[in-house]
Amino acid sequence: MGKKVKKEAEPPPKDVFDPLTIESKKAATVVLMLNSPEEEILAKACEAIYRFALKGEENKATLLELGAVEPLTKLLTHEDKIVRRNATMIFGILASNNDVKKLLRELDVMNSVIAQLAPEEEVVIHEFASLCLANMSAEYTSKVQILEHGGLEPLVRLLASPDPDVKKNSVECIYNLTQDFQCRAALQELNAIPPILDLLKSEYPVIQLLALKTLGIITNDKEARTTLRDNQGVDHLIKILETKELNDLHIEALSVIANCLEDMDTLVLIQQTGGLKKLLSFAENSTIPDIQKNAAKAITKAAYDPENRKLFHEQEVEKCLVALLGSENDGTKIAASQAISAMCENTGSKEFFNNQGIPQLIVLLKSDSEEVREAASLALANLTTCHPANAKAVAEADGVDPLVNILSSRRDGAVANAATVLANVAMQEPLRAGLQSHGVTSALLGPLRSANTVVQSKAALTVAATACDVEARTELRNSGGLEPLVELLRSKNDEVRRHASWAVMVCANDELTAVELCKLGALDILEEVNLSASRKNKFSEAAYNKLLNNNLSLKYSLTGYLSSSNIISDGFYDYGRITQSTVGVVHFVTLIATVYSQRKGRGKKEEERVKEEEEVSTLPKLMGEGSPEKEWYPPFDPDFRVYVYEVTKSIFPITNIKEQIEVLARYVAEKMGGKMSKEKLHNFSWELHISELKFQLKSNVVPIGQIKKGIFYHRALLFKALADKIGIGCSLVRGEYGRAWNEVQLMNESRKGLIGALPPPEVYIVDLMFHPGGLMKLRSREADLYRYL
Repeated sequence: MGKKVKKEAEPPPKDVFDPLTIESKKAATVVLMLNSPEEEILAKACEAIYRFALKGEENKATLLELGAVEPLTKLLTHEDKIVRRNATMIFGILASNNDVKKLLRELDVMNSVIAQLAPEEEVVIHEFASLCLANMSAEYTSKVQILEHGGLEPLVRLLASPDPDVKKNSVECIYNLTQDFQCRAALQELNAIPPILDLLKSEYPVIQLLALKTLGIITNDKEARTTLRDNQGVDHLIKILETKELNDLHIEALSVIANCLEDMDTLVLIQQTGGLKKLLSFAENSTIPDIQKNAAKAITKAAYDPENRKLFHEQEVEKCLVALLGSENDGTKIAASQAISAMCENTGSKEFFNNQGIPQLIVLLKSDSEEVREAASLALANLTTCHPANAKAVAEADGVDPLVNILSSRRDGAVANAATVLANVAMQEPLRAGLQSHGVTSALLGPLRSANTVVQSKAALTVAATACDVEARTELRNSGGLEPLVELLRSKNDEVRRHASWAVMVCANDELTAVELCKLGALDILEEVNLSASRKNKFSEAAYNKLLNNNLSLKYSLTGYLSSSNIISDGFYDYGRITQSTVGVVHFVTLIATVYSQRKGRGKKEEERVKEEEEVSTLPKLMGEGSPEKEWYPPFDPDFRVYVYEVTKSIFPITNIKEQIEVLARYVAEKMGGKMSKEKLHNFSWELHISELKFQLKSNVVPIGQIKKGIFYHRALLFKALADKIGIGCSLVRGEYGRAWNEVQLMNESRKGLIGALPPPEVYIVDLMFHPGGLMKLRSREADLYRYL
């Protein structure tokens, strides 16, 4: 055998191109490769373009500019499965771009995309083809194309796909398509509701949400509602509502249930299973009153939750409720009013009802049904609370008269609600003035005497709001409204007691009413209330002080103290120390010193004479003086009038406060018998002098100016009265055994002009007896008073 010779390899044919590996970093180059006849190049080019498109919207726009869309559409029908799959994936991503969508509609590729939904295709092709259709179906023209090319049937079939992405894309596309009526009819023929209901069991919230949104649209059709009920769809919805973890689905589930309420059989089923608890209804489109009523009731229950109120407001539930107010059915009106009351917790809802809702509710206040009036008044009470604009809207819509009429209703709830609205209106001064012409004050007498604590509380609150004006206080006093108001101070209910105290505090702003309140025992009751840590409140304390501050004569007799802010005016009288048990009762006393200098007569303005008469009428009648039919007035005091003139002329111009006090003290001492010594005090026959004056006047009432021999408390009263006239701040303090004195506050002269926080002023007792004009610094009250007195 000869030696074997190695066979040489045959060279490739001359007409075959050698394999070439290309690495491109330019999208434009890859786009050009889409026109290649080679399957491997097409597949790799599509894969590269897919990754590029995934990176963002700018890349999608770039591919569009490079002309990639048109050659890609041809690859959707390519014979090679990989090429076809990769091209489909690209369109699933690109179709989210609006410009790409427009071009795809022009190229009429819908039939090619729908073809990729065939059962024999891979799951990944189903995923991206359905994604492409979901993106395209957001626009009306594409909806029409999908329906025309039979895209609905394969989409419904893919709802049962094992792949969650395919399910999500398919149901999203169907949801978009259901915006069209023809599509909803076609879905019913395809029996699409059962597979959509199955999606509610999905573990993916986005799929559940899309399924609920789809059901919310298709159940507008009666046949769809029937199908839903027959397939136990209500059970699925109720389970969602009962599952707290699915609260993000509740609003959509309620939307479906709201549609189902138009079906009476479904309504009964939902009621039995408790599905009405959280309902967002589009019931204004329904003509069945029971559906409207129950839908509004469901909103009411759900609206107590803040998050639900927010969702309801976002869904514009207010429009629905306003429409329901116009129903001819009383039950629907009541339910809608109650729903509005609940929605008032949302600020946005309150503002919405300002123009739409308040006028309709005021109409309901005139209803023949007391239940309707009560529900409407409750809604108005909530709408106007802490919302001045709504309170103004009520007044401007002529709501005051019907509200006043409701105050005489037999239903306590309606009365309390009406009182609340009126109080809210009265909180605004421009509106409050107009309330009196509607008889608000007299209408409140009944509610003030009510046995219901809520009514009592709201009525007292309304008095507090309306009695800010003199006319209202006068009407309340003249109509007998103060007596039941004072009785409410005894209430065991904290809110009633608080609101009654508030009202008394407001009413005590004028002296006439303050005196009347004291006669009725308000001061006694408030004193008792304020002694109890559990019963007192800030208003009870303020009311007590207000009563005293507007009846300084009574305050001084009760407390033995007037501060520098308690300015003595004409008509002040001092009938000695009294106890709480004597308030409002006139006793025979040894001395009543009066401060009264105004002369009535010619030369006075009419309003000044009226004011004088009012001030004088505050003095109580005294026993044994005149007939019961005739009121007693204090005598004119010309001497005190002269005192005022003299101190105003000679002391008022002095610029140094300390000097003013000293000069005034000497002046008072001079007018009251001059300087005294402690040793000769017992020889100072002031008692005889006072007795002679009372005999001369035939009265226990002695004008302060006629007292020429005055002891401690005479001088202290005169000093306080004159100091108040010329603006010197001083207090009047009653001691024991007929003693009284004045205290003033002065800044330490050595501290004047220093930089920094100044110490508080120092308190001095003014000597009016032994060393008139002397000032004794008050360090230890008991010790210093002992030395002085």
